[in-house]
Amino acid sequence: MAQAVTSFFPRARNGQTFEAAAASYIRHGGSNRFLDRVMPHLGSIPVDEIVPFDIKSLAQTLLPDQGGATRNRQVITPIRAVLLHAYERGWCAPIRLRRFKEDPPAKKSPASPIWLHLFVRQCDQDGGLDHLAALVMFMSHTGARVTESINLRVGDVDLAGRRAMLVRTKTDRHSERALTDALARRMAPLLLGRDGDERVFRYVSRFGVNDRIEAVCRRAGIEYKSSHACGRHSFATNAIAMGADVKSTMVAGGWKTTSIFLNTYVHRKDAGRLVADRFNSFQYSTEV
Repeated sequence: MAQAVTSFFPRARNGQTFEAAAASYIRHGGSNRFLDRVMPHLGSIPVDEIVPFDIKSLAQTLLPDQGGATRNRQVITPIRAVLLHAYERGWCAPIRLRRFKEDPPAKKSPASPIWLHLFVRQCDQDGGLDHLAALVMFMSHTGARVTESINLRVGDVDLAGRRAMLVRTKTDRHSERALTDALARRMAPLLLGRDGDERVFRYVSRFGVNDRIEAVCRRAGIEYKSSHACGRHSFATNAIAMGADVKSTMVAGGWKTTSIFLNTYVHRKDAGRLVADRFNSFQYSTEV
């Protein structure tokens, strides 16, 4: 298998090899993720002899049953990063490497306000799940990611000011989130008498959070929603449905890219009815 894939590339003669370029790339702060997969086939090849056709052929051979997204992530992206680094070092000419076409991700259904009510009610009925109920409500009302939420510390919450500070988020150093009155009341008992460095919700792993969410959904007889679906996804969809504008919702939830926000998170099943009602409110008529 390895021999057949290696034959896609010419044998090494002169110049810096892909292995040398990869080592330099990692040494200067690059990630070595997925490079082990391609190194046996590219390691000894000079970077100035690697061409796009051979790289795409390699991806198809290494991952024959995977889709474009997996091939891009595990082969195209790491190779392109190393070759870009090699170009920046003057070891080869720039290379234009197109990604494989990716199927759009299946849209997941966010959690509705009714789902959230039923979930929290089940937590209250079960007893001892105050932290889980507050955590899910926090994600749903602020758009915080699950990792950001479980890393929230007692000292980062200002109940009087109805705000919480997310530290070291995915896109920012700090990101302030506004708390609803209902959320502040739900969180208040969790903060009493606790040290400022303690985790507000006491969970340390997103996997544990999702396992517990699934168990509560099963007992409540409602559809399972992952921490992302009932949190960040729910926040965006429900905020827009309740009339918040796109810009305000993006800023409040910490989104940076409009296209990702609109294509991934915003769902309007009632769009036609909404627009028609707006026209009705202005009493537009086809009569002359």
